[in-house]
Order: sequence, then structure tokens, then C-alpha cells
Amino acid sequence: MRILGMDLGQSKSAWAQLDSTTGELQQGSIEHSDQALLRLLVRRQPDQVVIESGPLAARVHDLVTARGVAVLVADTTGEAWSWKHLKRKTDPDDALKLARLALVGQINPVHVPAPAVRQWRTLLEYRRALVAEQTRCKNRIRATVLASTGGRLANGAAAWTLSGRREWARGLCPLKDCRPDELWRGLVHCELQHLTDLEARLAEVESKLTALAQASPDVKRVDSVPGVGPLTAQVLVAVLDGAQRFPTRRQVSAYAGLTPRRFQSGAMDRSGRISKRGSRLLRWALNQAAWAAVRSRPEWRALFLRLGGGSKKRRKQAIVAVMRRLLVVAWAVLRDGTVYRSGRLQPKVAAAA
Repeated sequence: MRILGMDLGQSKSAWAQLDSTTGELQQGSIEHSDQALLRLLVRRQPDQVVIESGPLAARVHDLVTARGVAVLVADTTGEAWSWKHLKRKTDPDDALKLARLALVGQINPVHVPAPAVRQWRTLLEYRRALVAEQTRCKNRIRATVLASTGGRLANGAAAWTLSGRREWARGLCPLKDCRPDELWRGLVHCELQHLTDLEARLAEVESKLTALAQASPDVKRVDSVPGVGPLTAQVLVAVLDGAQRFPTRRQVSAYAGLTPRRFQSGAMDRSGRISKRGSRLLRWALNQAAWAAVRSRPEWRALFLRLGGGSKKRRKQAIVAVMRRLLVVAWAVLRDGTVYRSGRLQPKVAAAA
């Protein structure tokens, strides 16, 4: 078996090929381009290609798979990939390490979603970035008005309705027309234009996401889980990308970074904080869903209060536990093709009846 390990770079990629039969090792480097990669595959004829997970991994995975060659994408978050104690680290060394680990079966593989799912995730991440920037823009407007005039905008969403904006936007003007002692009017005018543009882009993105959600039966199933709305359901479906690949609920929780870290040595055996590995977008969506479920559904609020033990110091631990429970319920819904009804999972046929 010929195993080709590759350390991908923005401009140049190092490679190392091991032959498991003869033990022959060959190394080299290529420029990072689709054409150079395809020429390398034709020249080396590997049985398996091994690469590290990273921004370039998905594109290379697609190209190599299209050639009918097996691809292994290595998870590099484990302790075995910590380089801080090494005196030498080079790209050829990295490529050779990948090939050697694959040869002895010591690679922890990473799931690579289909291109359409990856683009779906990217659009969801973009929406989250737009929402965050929209919040920052509103906060800048509030801070500028307060610091310059001592006035306050209406609390909550009332300040951003059409009537609310007319109230505080009266007297604004373009920055170029402002007097030196009234520059704040121009600054708020600029931020208002920026906010309007953000809202237009956000509406366009959410319109496309709504269309994607309506075309996905899995999104409709997950949408039945308490606290989960259409957008959160899309995040769960896109990030999990096939519930059947997780055999147990502990594995799906670990994939989301919601399981505690483990510290064990001799007589010491303790659990730390959650690992926070995996998708930040997924944890953010689960946090929003957990609080919504706690506020709106009595059974989930009872669970939150029981886990928190009535202590304010345990609120974070309790909401993380609710997040984990919601994730497991969503995973079960996707795995079994069921819907959530009245605090329990029921078969889809029975629910429809």
C-alpha cells in the first residue's frame, strides 16, 4: 500500500510517500494548485492520501476523491499533535508524520461534509456574523448619542422601529456637512446607514436560509424540539450532517464540545470544564435554544432548576446541561426520523395520526 502524506500550505505543499511493502520513502514538494496536485497523483499513484484538517483540507479532499483515491483527513487537536517540546518542526517532517501514523492506523479521522453542506454552514456562519455586527452597530449608536447629548434611546427594540428611528434620527446630517462641535450627528448618520445596509443583507441571507429549511425534512423534525427555531434547527442539521455517524449520545456531545475534560493521574481522577471542541456555531445555537426552552416549557425549566440546585453560581453549569440534553434529543430525532411531542419522542406516523 502506497500512502501519500501531505502538509498543505498556502503557496507550497510538502509530501512524503511510504510504501508499506518495500518500506521505500520518497519526499518532495509542489506548488499549491489543483493542477499540481493532480499531476502529483498521476505520478505517484498512491492508494491513500493523508492530510491535516484545516482551511485547505476540504478542497483537496474533493479533488483527490474525484480521482478515486481514498482520503484520510487527520484531526490535529489531540496531544499527539502538540509541537511545543520539539526542537525541529518542518513541513516535510509533518508530511512524513502523517504517512507514518496512517501506516500504523493511528490517525483520528475527521468527517468532511459534502460541498453543499459546507456552503450551508458558511451561510449560517455569515448570518451569525451579520447579527453580531448589527448588535455592535446599535450599541455604537446608543453610546454616541449618550456621550454627545446625554440623551437615551428607548429601551429594547422600541428604538429601532420606524417611529423610534424617526424620533432620535431627527437632526442628523452627513458627516461632511457637520460643524466641528456637532460631529456626533454625522457619526450617528454613518452608523444608521451601516445599520440599514446590515438589515438588508441579513434579510437576504435569512430569505435564502428559509428556502433551504423548507426543502429539508430534517430541519422540520428538529424544529419540533422545544426552544429550537428554524434557524437553530438548520445549524443542528448542517453541523451534525448525518446523525447515524454518532453511535452514542456521549459521542455526539463530545463532537459539540459539551463533555467535560478529564484529568487522571494515579489516585487523582477529576473532571474539568467542557472541552469546547468542535463548532462554536453549534454551541452558540444550542445556548440560545436552551434559554428559550427554559423560559417557555415547564419541563425544561424544572430540569434547569433541579440541575442548578437553586444556586445562582450553578446557572452556567445548569444551562450547559440543558444544552447537552437538547442536543441529544435533536440527535435522536434525526437518527430515528421522529418528532418531539409533549416532552417525549414519538414515531412520525403516530404523531401525524
